[in-house]
Amino acid sequence: MLRQELLDMRRRLTLDDAQEAATVLAGHALELPELRKAGTVAAYVSVGREPGTRVLLDTLRARGVRVLLPVLLPDNDLDWAVYEGHPHLVRAGRGLLEPDGPRLGPDAVLTADAVLLPGLAVDTLGYRLGRGGGSYDRVLARLAHAGAEPPLVVLLYDNEFLDEVPMEAHDHPVRAAVTPAGVHRFV
Repeated sequence: MLRQELLDMRRRLTLDDAQEAATVLAGHALELPELRKAGTVAAYVSVGREPGTRVLLDTLRARGVRVLLPVLLPDNDLDWAVYEGHPHLVRAGRGLLEPDGPRLGPDAVLTADAVLLPGLAVDTLGYRLGRGGGSYDRVLARLAHAGAEPPLVVLLYDNEFLDEVPMEAHDHPVRAAVTPAGVHRFV
């Protein structure tokens, strides 16, 4: 029910409000030490009224950062490919935008110095509420199994920073949540 409520609030955002928030979010995110010193960042392409990532992706790439973007596999796991700019994104299943370049395999995320996660909300302990498909749960499990601990960062709107979100035993807290109001730090 919480997921639906949050998605409904996003749908009510105007395109102008979403674009303005995306610019502010990118500015805050680009100041994070975790992203300033990263050579490789695993990220995602926002769609619809998700907090926008395009400015952030393009700026990271312009800085020489290797940006990995997910490619949804039939079993909901994620493969990865390098972001080569917006012209190299193709519309895929579920309305997602994915890179058209060579696939690097699901373990490519292990090379990331930081991981930007999509989410619907985060709580005061840093626990993220995703969309419920389990794709990023697999990514986080893969990182944990390999002993990789890149900083996890989620981009959200201000109203998506909550006191508490539903949590399960396999959930991992994020290090930071970036909202238009600023950066919220955890762990």
